[in-house]
Amino acid sequence: MQYLAQALFVAIVGAAVWLFSRKIGNIRRVILMGKDETIETDRNKRMSNLVLLALGQKKMFKNPLVAIMHFVLYVGFIIINIEVLEIVLDGILGTHRLFAPMLGSFYSFLINAFEILAFAVLVFCIVFLVRRNVLKLRRFMSNDLNGWPRSDANYILITEIVLMSLFLLMNATEGVLIANNVSPYAEHAVGPFVISQHISPLLSGLSNTALAGIERTAWWLHIIGILAFLNYLPYSKHLHILFAFPNAWFARPESYGKMHNMPEIQKEVALAMGQDISTNPVLSQLPDAPPNQFGAKDIFDLGWKNLLDAYSCTECGRCSAACPANSTGKVLSPRAIMMKTRDRAEAVSKVLAANNGQWVDDGKSLLHDYITVEELRACTTCNACVEECPVSISPLDIILKQRRYLILDESNSPGEWNAMFGNIENNFAPWKFNPEEREAWVNG
Repeated sequence: MQYLAQALFVAIVGAAVWLFSRKIGNIRRVILMGKDETIETDRNKRMSNLVLLALGQKKMFKNPLVAIMHFVLYVGFIIINIEVLEIVLDGILGTHRLFAPMLGSFYSFLINAFEILAFAVLVFCIVFLVRRNVLKLRRFMSNDLNGWPRSDANYILITEIVLMSLFLLMNATEGVLIANNVSPYAEHAVGPFVISQHISPLLSGLSNTALAGIERTAWWLHIIGILAFLNYLPYSKHLHILFAFPNAWFARPESYGKMHNMPEIQKEVALAMGQDISTNPVLSQLPDAPPNQFGAKDIFDLGWKNLLDAYSCTECGRCSAACPANSTGKVLSPRAIMMKTRDRAEAVSKVLAANNGQWVDDGKSLLHDYITVEELRACTTCNACVEECPVSISPLDIILKQRRYLILDESNSPGEWNAMFGNIENNFAPWKFNPEEREAWVNG
């Protein structure tokens, strides 16, 4: 019976790891379909972003109370799952609390630390559920989150509550079994458990057989729940738990709000003005023929970092809450831009999966089918969304690339914009004044 349980455990873990790896592999393939781009940052800056932004959640501390709760939730859940290593080894080897003899009294300290964190995670998940569903904070009630996104957030919080409850129930039941001197629990007396000892009296009237059954059931449900959670992540906004780290590592080093010129246009302008481009290492390497397309129509035209941004989005809505266009009732929502980019990436992933990794045109594109012209035109390029994002995402970069496609490839821009473009081209300023008279206003 013991060997059958071990074989079943190995099969479940193996299937979970395989399914997770396959899905992550598909996401990686889609991200790498984005255009190649080099992000040059020194290693110290990268490490600083990794520690302060991804792990330390620096930007969230603009609201200290919420930041502390989220930090405990995040770090607590990660640390608690260190015990998953022991559970996996126990399941494979058929042992019970494998690390207890090795770590001695330090093991009891660790388990109690995990219990405190588990209880904090449980409480804060309830608080976050209340904020979303009872207090109904404005940024959680946005139409961006209608349907699955709103349910997704609740499902994750409920799952974490269940997992933490199972962890505490498992320890509470074991505490009673240890007190009853039942093997193998009594062989490694790791109690008393700082939190679950308060649950143990509720179980003291049960038989040892029933207690052992509850402990084993909680143990199995806990690990199966964690494996299910692992495979749910790639389909959820909570993928940012993993992707926040590479996204912070590859964060752009430029100052916020810096817009990137298009080298192809720079070259044409330089040649038109009679400049020598041979000394420019970027422009001189460009082909003489003009590019087939400017800007971005679909995800293939975005950079791989844009797609990594989309999969790293937490859907927290801080970007949209800070957006002046969104605040004044415009249709633009930076959060929706990222969600729609990810939706399009997922649609592309399904096409690739259905065609053995080969792209077959599905007749859709990110621009027009997912993101509308009205959304793009509403952006003021103020960069508030980038400033607010806790994981270094830039909705603005995607907006700019799509607006460039609209204007340069589709000639799709309002008359007011066209007038401004003409003035800049002819007068070197947005206004229709002769550049030679630019300083005339100072006279008198």
